[in-house]
Amino acid sequence: MASPSPWPGKIVALLRAGNATAAIAQVRVAPSVKDLRALQKQLAASPVAGRWPAVEAAIAESLEALSAPRLHRSP
Repeated sequence: MASPSPWPGKIVALLRAGNATAAIAQVRVAPSVKDLRALQKQLAASPVAGRWPAVEAAIAESLEALSAPRLHRSP
């Protein structure tokens, strides 16, 4: 069994430090949908949930982009 990714914890640490801009930049280059969902859970469980609406919007946008089927053309 794989260990959980440290990525969501690092994003939460950025937010606790007050650096929402860096957290949004990291969310936009998120490694996977699994990591974004883990971050969403951590933010919802934190006592400051709802404090960063821009971060929550960036998470929703990234989830939508990563979950959408890829459009491609055959050669």
